[in-house]
Amino acid sequence: MIVVTGAAGFIGSCMVKRLNEAGYTDLLLVDDFLRPDKKRNLEGKQYRGSVHRIQFVRWLERNHLDVEAIIHLGARTDTTETRVEIFDELNLEYSRALWMLCSGFNIPLYYASSAATYGLGEAGFSDDHTLIPILKPLNPYGQSKQDFDLWVLQMVGEKGFDAGQPPAWAGFKFFNVYGPNEYHKGRMASVILHTARKIKATGAMQLFRSHRPDFADGEQSRDFIYVKDVTDVLLHFLENKTPNGIYNLGTGKARSFYDLAKGTFHALGLEPNISFIDTPADIRDTYQYFTQAEMDKLRAAGFQEPFYGLEEGIEDYVQRYLDKEEAIY
Repeated sequence: MIVVTGAAGFIGSCMVKRLNEAGYTDLLLVDDFLRPDKKRNLEGKQYRGSVHRIQFVRWLERNHLDVEAIIHLGARTDTTETRVEIFDELNLEYSRALWMLCSGFNIPLYYASSAATYGLGEAGFSDDHTLIPILKPLNPYGQSKQDFDLWVLQMVGEKGFDAGQPPAWAGFKFFNVYGPNEYHKGRMASVILHTARKIKATGAMQLFRSHRPDFADGEQSRDFIYVKDVTDVLLHFLENKTPNGIYNLGTGKARSFYDLAKGTFHALGLEPNISFIDTPADIRDTYQYFTQAEMDKLRAAGFQEPFYGLEEGIEDYVQRYLDKEEAIY
């Protein structure tokens, strides 16, 4: 049995779909399952059963012999949430508990970290373990992911002692993931979803003006990765012997918000109508102008498949899902 936490969420539900496509149906899904707008993410999925997040630790203690691996994607992901205790409970302590159980029960563990750990990118975007301690996240969400990564490195002996580890493990610093099944995320959904909705409603799109002389308006850039590529990478690690470690998971190629908006217009069959507004003053000083994953480590781990290009991913997302009453993958 494969366990997927956060299974009713965006990436989690897409992971369940990818596992089904690969022939895995003996799945246990873990989430809170309380939000009706997330339940549709599981429509048509095949799985053996489900367990509420709060009950899962106790379930695992009793049923660990049935578990082949855990893909831990459940987390509080709201970057606007400021209560540190929420992230300590849901992102840090919960993940620590799963790590310790997987170590004790000899269960492989694959978990979601985040590119939010890189902050403004002052230290670059390398997933070299020796550089992780110097990263400076910008918000409690990013800090919670950073704290768990640092704790993991301590557990595996890279900070002085070996306190035990799962037989196979990997953490993935997700960059800007977009794709179907994110419709419930509200303001935390991808820029592509918001852009498509804005264009459909108004026929136009406004982007933030640049407030730095080294970036033209709209040339602020991110490493956007399609969720189908994310699930392919996770499946690769599940099915293959790969080096344990913390990995970047982006495309390795930054693309501008202007390119994103233009690609969304084209996917909708429209000519671009793009204008610029000032970046709000309250976020201007901490606004990221560039992110780009260094991907050599992931490629060296054996994943050699090409990633969706931005325009290709937008076209698939918009035309197969967003333009069809936000269909589920």
